[in-house]
Amino acid sequence: MSPTPKAWRDALVAVVAGFAVMTAVAAAGLACAGAGGLPGGAFPHVVAAVVVMAAGGTVELSGGAGFLAGADATLSLLPLSVSLAGALTTGYCFLRPLHNRAVARLRELLARAAPLVLLWLVVLTGSAFLARQSFGISTGDSPFGQIGELLDSAPTVGFRADLPATLLFGLLWILGLLLISLLVSRRAPLPARLVRFHAAVRPAAFATTLLLLAYVVLGLGAGLVVAATQGHGTRTLAVLMLGLPNLVWLALTLGFGGAWEGRVEGPFGLPMPQLLDRVVRGPDLSMVDVASLARQDSRAWWLVAVAAVLLLGTGVLAAVRSPAHVRLWQHALHLAVALALATLAVCLLSRVQAQFGLSLLGLGDVDSLGGTVRLTPVLWRTVGLALLWGAVAGFLGALLARPLRRRGRVEGVTAD
Repeated sequence: MSPTPKAWRDALVAVVAGFAVMTAVAAAGLACAGAGGLPGGAFPHVVAAVVVMAAGGTVELSGGAGFLAGADATLSLLPLSVSLAGALTTGYCFLRPLHNRAVARLRELLARAAPLVLLWLVVLTGSAFLARQSFGISTGDSPFGQIGELLDSAPTVGFRADLPATLLFGLLWILGLLLISLLVSRRAPLPARLVRFHAAVRPAAFATTLLLLAYVVLGLGAGLVVAATQGHGTRTLAVLMLGLPNLVWLALTLGFGGAWEGRVEGPFGLPMPQLLDRVVRGPDLSMVDVASLARQDSRAWWLVAVAAVLLLGTGVLAAVRSPAHVRLWQHALHLAVALALATLAVCLLSRVQAQFGLSLLGLGDVDSLGGTVRLTPVLWRTVGLALLWGAVAGFLGALLARPLRRRGRVEGVTAD
C-alpha cells in the first residue's frame, strides 16, 4: 500500500510540529543560559545544533588559535528536555489519526510511517546544514590572550553537524519513537497477529512511560520552586528547558540503588545541583550513588522513598490496565522487563562525556581554558537492580490492584 495524500499531510503536520516544539524549547533554554549574546549571529546556529543533538544527531567541536594553539574538544550530550518535547509532540500527531480502531494492517502502518520518516530526515538534514558556526573565546587578561591579540590569533571554537552520523542516528531515533508510540498507546491499532501480545507489552510499557513522565513533572515543580526562591532563576530555567530529564531520570536510577561514575575538572561543569557537583568534582572518577550523596546531604535518602512509592504505583497501574487472566508472576515479569529496558535507555541517553583542552605552542594545556566533564552509568548494577525492583513492584502492585481491576476488560481491544 503506497502512502495516500492524507498520510503525507498527517506526516508533514507531525514533523513540522515536532521540530517547531524542539526549536522553541531549545531557543528558550539557550536564551536563559545567555547564548543570545554569542557573537557573529551564532544564536540560530547554536539552536539548530541543540535540535540536531536532541533528534539523535552528532555535533563535532573544533578550535584553535592559528599557529599558536590547537584544541582538542569532544562532546557527547543529549538535551533530553528538547528531545522529550519533540517526541511527545511527534508521537501524538502520529497516533491521532489512528485512534479509531483496534486493528490495522501492517502495510497501512508502514504507509503512514514511511512519509513521516522521510520528511523527518529531510528537515533534520536542513537543521544539520544550519548547525555550524565558529566564534572567538575570551581569554581575559592572561598572557596567552595578550600574545593572541598581538599576533591576531585569538582562540576560536567552532561546531558543525556530522551529516552522515546525524542521518543514521536520526533515523534510529524516529523509528524508535514510532515503535514506542505504538507500544505505549492503548488506542493505537496493531496488526491482527500482534494483538494477542498486547497484554504482555502495553500495560507495563504505558506504566513505565508514565513513571518517567511523573519524574519529569515532579522535577519541573521542584525546579520552578528553586528558580523562584533560591536565586539564579534564569540559569535554573535553562536547565529545566534543556536537561531536566537528564537529572530526574538520574535521580530515579539512584533511588532504586543504581550507580554512576562521574568526574568534573576545570572551570566547566554540568548543569547539576551543587550536591552532585561536590561529589564528582575532582581529578579522579567518583562513584555516584545514594550513599555518596547522603554523605554530603542526608536528604538524599528521600530519593529511595520517592522511587519506592512511584514504582509501587507503577506496578498498580500496570496491573489495573492488564487483562484479568494475567497471573501474579506474569505481572512481575512484564514490569521487570519494561523497567529494565527503560533504565537501559535512560543510561544510554543520559550519559555525558565532554572535554575541551587548548594547548599553547604544543607545550602543554592552558589550564584556564580546559576542562573535563564525565558522567556514565554502572550498567550492570543499575539495569540489574531495575530488573529486581520491577519484578517486586509488579508483584506487589498486582496484589494491591486486585480490588481495583475491572475483570474481563482487555486494554487496546475493547472500545473506550
